Amino acid sequence: MFTSCRVLLAPLLLYLTLCLQSAAAAEPRTEHTFRLGDGELPPAATLENANFLVGSWQGTAFGSRFEEVWSPPSANSMVGMFKLFDDDEVAFYELLLMTVEDGTLSLKVKHFSADFTAWEDKAEFVEFRLVRIDADALHFSGISFYRRGNNAMDGFIVMRGADGIREERLSYERRYPTAESSSR
Repeated sequence: MFTSCRVLLAPLLLYLTLCLQSAAAAEPRTEHTFRLGDGELPPAATLENANFLVGSWQGTAFGSRFEEVWSPPSANSMVGMFKLFDDDEVAFYELLLMTVEDGTLSLKVKHFSADFTAWEDKAEFVEFRLVRIDADALHFSGISFYRRGNNAMDGFIVMRGADGIREERLSYERRYPTAESSSR
């Protein structure tokens, strides 16, 4: 009886395995970003997958400088802050929230003008859902983070304009390299 059950279940298990593997796949959107294809499911993930973001960062993006800080995971979330600026003038701020929802990561972003006026309405935010995990990269729907060693990373964000979509690079350097950041 068990042998006949195994014979019947083997094709089903192979089918389910192939479905799960393809569910975690993602297709390219731009050179460095990805999106889920029709019917694909996001990969399972925890905040530990995003631990390399923790710390204080600085870098360049959009022809300006930026600062970004990420808290360590606690209370099932990570909180980040972003500021884009030139000299003494701020272009905009962002508050970032990363949580686990439905077994995968969600990155929520709220934007603010230099005077701290919110871009989105009170209850609104921009959400990026995880679409792929690589050994040294996290890919959300519209933004990817590539780890370059312990104290550097690149971010690529999809931007929409009159000419269609393009990606912009954010070049990160850890502000305060430490022995702890070297072990991440």
